[in-house]
Amino acid sequence: MTARRTVLTAGLAAAVTAALPASAAHAQTYGAYAMAYFKESPNSTDDSYALHLAVSTDGLNWTPLNQNQPVAVPTAGMQGLRDPFILRKQDGTFTVLATDLKGRVFNLNNQYIHVWDSADLRSFTGYRRVKLHDLATHSWAPTAFWDPARGQYGVVYSANNGTRDVFMVNYTTDFVNMGAAQVYFDPGFNVLDGDVLRHGGAFYLAYKNLANGNLYVSRSTTGAPNSYTTLTGGLRQGSAIEAPILVAANTGSTFWLWGDSFSPANAVFYAWQSANIAGNAWTAINQRTFTAPMSSKHAGIVPITAAERTALLTRWGAPNWNRLKSYNFPDRYVRHASNVGRIDPFPMEPPADQQWRLVPGLADAAGVSFESVNFPGRYLRHVNYAIQLAASDGTALFNQDATFHRTAGLADSTWASFRSHNFPDRYLRHSGYVLRIDPLSSGSAAADRQDATFQVTY
Repeated sequence: MTARRTVLTAGLAAAVTAALPASAAHAQTYGAYAMAYFKESPNSTDDSYALHLAVSTDGLNWTPLNQNQPVAVPTAGMQGLRDPFILRKQDGTFTVLATDLKGRVFNLNNQYIHVWDSADLRSFTGYRRVKLHDLATHSWAPTAFWDPARGQYGVVYSANNGTRDVFMVNYTTDFVNMGAAQVYFDPGFNVLDGDVLRHGGAFYLAYKNLANGNLYVSRSTTGAPNSYTTLTGGLRQGSAIEAPILVAANTGSTFWLWGDSFSPANAVFYAWQSANIAGNAWTAINQRTFTAPMSSKHAGIVPITAAERTALLTRWGAPNWNRLKSYNFPDRYVRHASNVGRIDPFPMEPPADQQWRLVPGLADAAGVSFESVNFPGRYLRHVNYAIQLAASDGTALFNQDATFHRTAGLADSTWASFRSHNFPDRYLRHSGYVLRIDPLSSGSAAADRQDATFQVTY
């Protein structure tokens, strides 16, 4: 995967209704968020170079739709996508843009991107590839924004202009006729993965500086090409990061900057928070605070209404499985490995080892049992207080050993703890990253209570 970061070279849809005034797209009150992404896993077993969607109420914790399976698949060009981006247009409908690239080969020239139209993200129409330029280079990570001064949308993407890696822009009203390509951002050094957020009458561009590997936020009062001034120092979490996403919270004066890390592990999201997007004060957010969809990569985030979120869940459905996130090791999730229950860092192979169906307790329907998704009929149970994955033998003892009662989290009441059914003074916890049941109470040591606290997530 290092090639993308170090060797950077180089009859359709019917006419769309003309863009409405700039205020039209902002007439709704947003109460949720949608995310577009593709997927990769360490050994490629969960790779999916297609359009995936997730929704969130708080902008931080995400529910993947359609069982984390694609909602649209490119059928032209390389028949795969990376870096999907959702734009809400001035008429309130959506356009989806994506890099025309399948897999992890990053030395290919491609002058095209994928485009879909969507009224509500519940269906996707007008699929097409549109040509952006004639350069012997790539067209990566398209993002788009409304430019009210021009009365057009700017489509910004990473390319090499023959001198260095820059951001190019094409202006369009319909995402069919794309206009001429021109340089949008060339700070004098190689850059990658731009994201433009229009807020408060100004334009903010997040980008990666390829010279030092850090993310930055810049500002322009006009959004015009080559009008940005960098505001921040370099930001990085993990060993290597890219794909910045700028998000304005739907309520309050909070802004988030997301980044997709690809080293030391691929497909790990990190985030920062700020109360002033025009300043230079971004604080790293603890991974305990947010959960990205499993295996998600290089996402795009757009605000939606609460009703749109409900409609998306109705159309695509929430997962019929969950993940359990460790409270004090929030980069780790409960999984089975060689039939042993443990917590391991995300990402892991195979990813399905961390997926669980929380079914009514085998010994008490008021409780819960954890059934493996990739080994149905096998459950987490305790044997000599150690947790293992085992096939149900139908006995009363197995059913009791595999039943737990969910309580308020011992370390955080908004999370969850799980009390053993047949040893009610003992709770599911990790010790040395291995799961077991131990006696715990509100008076137990803080570290022990944290070991026994999990977030039920996706």
